[in-house]
Amino acid sequence: MGWRPPDLSDRVAVVTGASRGVGKGVALVLGECGATVYVTGRSTRAQAGPGPGTVDDTADAVSSLGGRGVAVPTDHTDDAQVEALFERVRAEESHLDLLVGNAWGGYEQHDETFSDPFWKQPISRWDSMFTAGLRAQFTAARLAARQMIEQRRGVIALTGGFDDLGSYLGTAPYDVVKTAAGRLVTAMAHELRPFRVAAVGVYPGFTRTEAVVDAFAAEGREPPEDTHSPAFVGRAVAGVLADPDVMRLSGTGAQAATYARRYGFADVDGRVIAPFALPEEYRLGEQAF
Repeated sequence: MGWRPPDLSDRVAVVTGASRGVGKGVALVLGECGATVYVTGRSTRAQAGPGPGTVDDTADAVSSLGGRGVAVPTDHTDDAQVEALFERVRAEESHLDLLVGNAWGGYEQHDETFSDPFWKQPISRWDSMFTAGLRAQFTAARLAARQMIEQRRGVIALTGGFDDLGSYLGTAPYDVVKTAAGRLVTAMAHELRPFRVAAVGVYPGFTRTEAVVDAFAAEGREPPEDTHSPAFVGRAVAGVLADPDVMRLSGTGAQAATYARRYGFADVDGRVIAPFALPEEYRLGEQAF
């Protein structure tokens, strides 16, 4: 299962939340495929964020890999900034082929209360996850869709979501917002289908982001064997964008590992990754009907 980057040199993409983590991994793979990638996020070299990486660094890396990276600092909770982003893309490019809605929030409040029962959760956690997560995906998608509808082509991919609805993700706000992202894919696909624009979910499994690596390092451990790189998600996104039958996928969502089987790729270290499954204690039990 080798990796042959598809030729995406004629494609233009916007990847939100790409200073680090999954978004950065996706942007770099698209750069490896030759695409033009507009990289968004709040962290810049002039104004650092809570972790390593900036939109400037990611854009430069995209260009060094053979694509064209364009850094656009954007706070996706600010509607005016999001509108300015897509106005810039429209002004500078003749088309928009891909939006990867990856900007996500709410983890800033990750403390000892994160997994508390919902009645003990601070309401601010719910608000931040929906505002900087699901709402941020929706505001970007609605603006990207307008240009794609005019073109009669394009792909909107959301990285939030989870493909096992029979499991619970461990904390109510997180579980609901992830599940809602998958439902947003379904709804958008239904409304976009007449215009030949696809909406798909590309869901990370247990990903070795910078934050995950640091968390395990603090305990003197390596991340588990079933984790995968951020670039693994990028390879899935690239496969979807290059797929001539992408409309058949519209309205569906799957983990990156499932796309790996479809498109025949492994992780960057050559490992074949299985879809991530939650422990049995997170199963919700048998259906009543």
